[in-house]
Amino acid sequence: MATSDTPPTVTAPGIITDKTPESRKRLGDLAMVWRHAASYPGRIAIAGIALLTTSAATIGIPYGFKRVIDRGFVGGANTSFASSFHYLLMIVIVLAVATAIRFYFVSWLGERVVADIRTEVQRHLLRLSPRFFEENRPSEIASRLTSDTALIEMIVGSTVSIALRNVFTGIGGLIYLFVISPKLAGMLMIGIPVIILPMTLLGKRVRGYSRTSQDRVAEVGSITTEVLGAMRIVQAFGQEPREAARFGVAVEATFAAARKRNALRAIMTAIVIGLVFGSITLVLWEGAVDVAAGRLSGGAIAAFVLTGGIVAGAFGALTEVYGDLLRGAGAASRLSELAREVPEIAAPARPVPLPTPARGAIRFEDVHFRYPTRPEVAALDSFSLDVAPGETVALVGPSGAGKSTIFQLAERFYDPEGGRISVDGVALTDADPADLRARIAMVPQETVIFAASARDNLRYGRWDATDDELWATAEAANAAAFLRRLPDGLDTYLGEGGARLSGGQRQRLTIARALLRDAPILLLDEATSALDAESERLVQQALERLMEHRTTLVIAHRLATVRAASRIVVMDEGRIVEQGTHATLMTRSGLYARLASLQFNEAA
Repeated sequence: MATSDTPPTVTAPGIITDKTPESRKRLGDLAMVWRHAASYPGRIAIAGIALLTTSAATIGIPYGFKRVIDRGFVGGANTSFASSFHYLLMIVIVLAVATAIRFYFVSWLGERVVADIRTEVQRHLLRLSPRFFEENRPSEIASRLTSDTALIEMIVGSTVSIALRNVFTGIGGLIYLFVISPKLAGMLMIGIPVIILPMTLLGKRVRGYSRTSQDRVAEVGSITTEVLGAMRIVQAFGQEPREAARFGVAVEATFAAARKRNALRAIMTAIVIGLVFGSITLVLWEGAVDVAAGRLSGGAIAAFVLTGGIVAGAFGALTEVYGDLLRGAGAASRLSELAREVPEIAAPARPVPLPTPARGAIRFEDVHFRYPTRPEVAALDSFSLDVAPGETVALVGPSGAGKSTIFQLAERFYDPEGGRISVDGVALTDADPADLRARIAMVPQETVIFAASARDNLRYGRWDATDDELWATAEAANAAAFLRRLPDGLDTYLGEGGARLSGGQRQRLTIARALLRDAPILLLDEATSALDAESERLVQQALERLMEHRTTLVIAHRLATVRAASRIVVMDEGRIVEQGTHATLMTRSGLYARLASLQFNEAA
């Protein structure tokens, strides 16, 4: 992903690498998580106090045993014996209550931080231009918002707490060891640098493997989403074995990455635990000599042993926790890349307001444009076109002529490399994209129906519309009849991609959505070519109502549907090669006449 000073590198579709130096990247990723957590200082304070209390109580247990041994078993005084056990019971109660408080507030923070990160990243994704989603697979991005955030939830809600508890417990335990016996504690401290060294060296490699493992998991999710979404095509072409094999390769790659990470973590854990307990064993040997010589009491050496075990367990657990933290850092890195991506299309600092009332005039002036993913081909070359308010202009030409590009530029999904595009006299680059798009309604060839109710799909045109307005637009779009026949009317769930509707019904629903928007400019990617005769008739009637009193640009795939257009613009290789009415163009024996002749002869 792009940062403020370091560009991203795209190595393959959906696979992005960041050239930010490792040290900076780690700090930046942790800062992202901390920034969200810091929004809740009260809960952090409560969790922190509870965490410190549990660590202190844990260290207090060895001292309690020291009291029991020295004052109870050795001294034989019943009062001291009872008070020592009372002290231990009090510590246990404090430890239990503080642990419960810590667990609740730390878990709450984990859930809350993940929810905030998901919301922030999703809101940021909605601002990015189509180019970003051409270069990065949406399914891979979805994996980041699910599996990666789930990992961060575990880190914030559990791992960080465990890590801090072990750090505080380990440090507190070391202090108490010095209180018991400075000599023995000093000997134990000599081994700490030896323990930290393998954690530091191996930790960097674990983090790299963690990042790779997360990438492989995301790839598995991406393949799953892609194949399940195209299951009919997979089965129709008999590609089940190939897709199963492709998925198997991805799963094995995920397993291999996880195996390397876990093997390295196992080695690191074995080394650290061996060093920790080996050091304790040697130190206890010396302690046994001191007890025999009378320099330490039995209770003191028992407390030292118990505290040493607590310290060893704390630092030993840190090796496993450290590996989880590195996995979380890898997940945070992937989410940070999404959050740092700079939108290519954004409102200027001082946007020029579009004039009101809207007229619907569109002008392209000597526009040059190449898609970022296809820089070798000019999508538009010296393209100029004036569309008057209320005019219907049909765009005709072979595939790749640049017709769809005009729609993309008109809605400012991209900016041209050269030339100027304006709406009602205001250059698109000077206006707020949201204000511009509010004046445009679009009916795509491939219908987009959300997995929601019919009501919500209609209201996408204008979310505050009343039921009366919804039904009025449905009537105008010839959609009211089938909507009333749905089991729950407008509240009927339409399924993934509108699976409960036919092609013609889906198309009429998108027309009703555009009608409800009531925008002065209509972009119409003609969508009747794949419909049966009856559906085409109903859709065409709805389109005619939709086009009334609006500036309309129509991408015409079937020339028979645009004979009545005010003007037909014929395009080829990103240029206008001819324009005029249907009758005029048919007399010129140009590209339009040839295309029309082919289609009409085929129809005959």
